[in-house]
Amino acid sequence: LLPERAVQSVVLEDHTPSLPATHALAQNYPNPFNSGTVIPYDLDVARDVRLSIYNLAGQRVGLLVDGPRTPGHHDVPWSGRNDDGQTLASGVYFYRLRSAAGVVTRKLVLVR
Repeated sequence: LLPERAVQSVVLEDHTPSLPATHALAQNYPNPFNSGTVIPYDLDVARDVRLSIYNLAGQRVGLLVDGPRTPGHHDVPWSGRNDDGQTLASGVYFYRLRSAAGVVTRKLVLVR
């Protein structure tokens, strides 16, 4: 019998971080949600952004992001509370991403 020989292998991985082609606001997950959700968005370049939550009457109930952000993917958690920390009622809410690139709005459902 021949002695076992160690076999060496080399795997080269070329990983180049890619930036999104444009700014985008994705659907929150989970949706509907109870205790918390995540709102994902992408930025193609560094921008000032504002991510807000609105009720069906169009009143802003939460401000999650306000200011400059780096390009790339961002995940913003939201607990279903307003800016004063009070728990919001079950219902349909809207979240809006506003930047120099435009405004995008999506719907989410809070179930208590």
